[in-house]
Amino acid sequence: MKTTVHKAETRGKADHGWLQSHHSFSFANYYNPERMNFGALRVLNDDIVSAGMGFGKHPHDNMEIISIPLEGDLEHKDSMGNTTVIKQGDIQVMSAGTGVFHSEYNKNNNAPVKFLQIWIIPNQKNVVPRYDQITLQKNELKNQLSQILSPSSKDSGVWIHQNAWFYIGEFEKENSVSYELKDSNNGVYAFILEGDMSIEGQNLNKRDGFGVWDTTKINITADSESKILLIEVAMSV
Repeated sequence: MKTTVHKAETRGKADHGWLQSHHSFSFANYYNPERMNFGALRVLNDDIVSAGMGFGKHPHDNMEIISIPLEGDLEHKDSMGNTTVIKQGDIQVMSAGTGVFHSEYNKNNNAPVKFLQIWIIPNQKNVVPRYDQITLQKNELKNQLSQILSPSSKDSGVWIHQNAWFYIGEFEKENSVSYELKDSNNGVYAFILEGDMSIEGQNLNKRDGFGVWDTTKINITADSESKILLIEVAMSV
């Protein structure tokens, strides 16, 4: 088993006034050659967008883009004709493929919106762009890992063009769970959304990241009331 730890305070930071962002991996003006990616996981940005502000129309291509709102309402518009609002409990995915333009704005004028923006390197290039989103049920998350993303449209959750699976779980103190990797060539990146957890003996706190590979299973214990995002991805891209 091999591991890497990214403590919350070691992440890259960006302050644009209207946007406060923390980068787990190199992004924009934050460059760390030791943090370019974790396998196919290329970007994990922890964003706070001020009331009424947002990202204007901009292009993407050949990237799988996942947005997970943590608080507030985020309005999405794209060149495929989609206009949607995503909020806490929603999971949004966009396969940029041959190219797409989109914008993201805080829908509200009286409160910030907080969300995770995640980029996964696809295993197919120049696919037809596509968009999808789902809404999670709160009871699906209690003291268990709930699948929110996979490589197949036949599985629960959204799907992407990569050998990847995402799970979210909310755990009461002292609850434990084991996660078995779907593919022995994959790794798992755990991101602690809230609280404190231990994974394979490593103590982790809010917004810490922990990568594990060369293993088939990991054991997770909640040291306090906690919430976790697990990202299993191909390690070779």
